[in-house]
Amino acid sequence: MDSEMIILDVTDKMDKAIENLEKRFATVRAGRANPSSLDGVMVEYYGSMTPLKQLATISVPEARQLLIKPFDKSSLGAIEKAILTSNLGYNPGNDGETIRIVIPELTEERRKELAKQVKAISEDCKVSIRNIRHEGLEEVKKADLPEDIEKGMEKEIQDLVNDYNKKTEELLKRKEQDLLTV
Repeated sequence: MDSEMIILDVTDKMDKAIENLEKRFATVRAGRANPSSLDGVMVEYYGSMTPLKQLATISVPEARQLLIKPFDKSSLGAIEKAILTSNLGYNPGNDGETIRIVIPELTEERRKELAKQVKAISEDCKVSIRNIRHEGLEEVKKADLPEDIEKGMEKEIQDLVNDYNKKTEELLKRKEQDLLTV
């Protein structure tokens, strides 16, 4: 692999780590209705586990309310059960056609708990970035490049790590502020 390909590969993997961080942050709710908070909910539908978003439309009719309208009304009970067992703290209301979820206000204690959770998620991202750096440096060593080019690439990879760690910190600050603002 040549030097440009190594840097492109490292950059691509770090972009994916940040993308994953943003997706994981989106599932941590901040007291407002967000359909992506239900992304991880799997429903047992005709014997197989199916993502909720493949079985229903999820909309936000009000700031603190989610409305789930299943494509197949016979799946209502299974969807309700999946939401209850997902440990999201939601209490779904089933009216026979749709499921409404009123998002409860977050307590101060719960906000702090969620802030700790997002901090742990951002740490996972930083670990991923360090692992990507390690893989990149291994590729540089394998490429058998002249020493000056090798040193330059090592510096370039470290600069990427610093940039992506800074992005991670900015996303964390924004999410913590979002969670701790009443």
